Amino acid sequence: MVEDTTGKGHKTRNLQPIKRKSIFITLPYRKGYYKIEQMKSQVFPKSENGIKDIGWLKSNFYFSFSDYYNPSKSAFGTLFAFNDDYVETGKGFGIHPHVNMEIISVLLKGKMNHIDSLGYKTVIEEGGVQIMSAGTGLRHEEYNIGEEDVNFLQIWIMPKLQNISPRYQQRSFPKEKRKNQLKTIISNEEGLEHCWINQNAKLSLGHFDTAHEAVYNFNRANKCLFIFSIEGKIRVDGTDINERDAIGVWETGTVPINPESSLGTA
Repeated sequence: MVEDTTGKGHKTRNLQPIKRKSIFITLPYRKGYYKIEQMKSQVFPKSENGIKDIGWLKSNFYFSFSDYYNPSKSAFGTLFAFNDDYVETGKGFGIHPHVNMEIISVLLKGKMNHIDSLGYKTVIEEGGVQIMSAGTGLRHEEYNIGEEDVNFLQIWIMPKLQNISPRYQQRSFPKEKRKNQLKTIISNEEGLEHCWINQNAKLSLGHFDTAHEAVYNFNRANKCLFIFSIEGKIRVDGTDINERDAIGVWETGTVPINPESSLGTA
């Protein structure tokens, strides 16, 4: 889940036991993308995703990406891509370039390596988060080096500044350190406990074994909120969001998020 850049935060209230994992992303609007009127939302059901299956790679595209194109799902604010990817063991992405894009990986399952032209050689496991600010350009490769399929979220966000010096960061967020709370994983503010992003955006991850009713506050003037349910089912301002569904919200500063009373353990 994500905290907003206004620092208003959120309030929670304990309800019934249940496991829920969610990721929240607050983002700036793109100029001219929306008109300020009243609260708006758009649901992104998993059932309507673009699908890419080439055997070793199975991808679910929430926005137009690769050979999937949907003019009504080109982006959300500055969120350019949100992919739910599965990679077979021993397979992966050979070395390839990126320019002027913020590229985030959130490992949900498995183990993956990272090698890039900046000299980094790292391994990312479940609970790990990495970000590349591609800037003027870099090249990298990533492979599943574990004994099970990798499942990770691949998130692309358009940068605030073009042609910065490329950079790479990685942090680990084990479940026990984000249990029943929102943990900031990406922020435009420098810090030792999260990764930095070249954009006025913030990403947070929540892992709850006790359901919480949450009220999320953020700056309505120029921010939008993207909510993705990793596990379990939630209700966002009266709209049911099933597991691996997402919802985008804008033109509001307060978003109530409630668990369903009929939910079982995910």
